[in-house]
Amino acid sequence: GLELSHCVGTNSLGPAGPWRSGGPCKMKRVRTVFKPEQLERLEQEFLKQQYMVGTERVDLAATLHLTETQVKVWFQNRRIKWRKQSMEQKAAKLSQFGVIQPASADSTDSKDHEEDPVDVEL
Repeated sequence: GLELSHCVGTNSLGPAGPWRSGGPCKMKRVRTVFKPEQLERLEQEFLKQQYMVGTERVDLAATLHLTETQVKVWFQNRRIKWRKQSMEQKAAKLSQFGVIQPASADSTDSKDHEEDPVDVEL
C-alpha cells in the first residue's frame, strides 16, 4: 500500500487518500527509499532492457520486495534520466567540434516528452 505522512499544514484528522481533493487534510506520500541492493538489481535489469513489462516486472517486484508500481515508476524515471544523460553527452561532443547548439537547449522532439517524471503510486 501507500505510505502517507501526517496531515500537511493542519491538525485536522479525517479520511484521506492520495486522490482526495480539497478538504482540510492534505496527505503527502512518503518518497520510496530503495535499498542499495534493490538499486543495483534495478540498474542491472535496466542495462539489459529499458522497458520492463508483464510477468518480468511482477517477478522483479516480488524478488525485490517492492510493488509492481514502484518498479514501473523506477523504470520510467530511469529512462528519463538516461535520455537526459544521452542529450548532455551529445551536446558535449558537438561542442568539442565547435558545432553551435540550437538557441533553446530545452526544446526537444516530442518523443522525448512521452514520459514525464513520476513519483506517485496508485
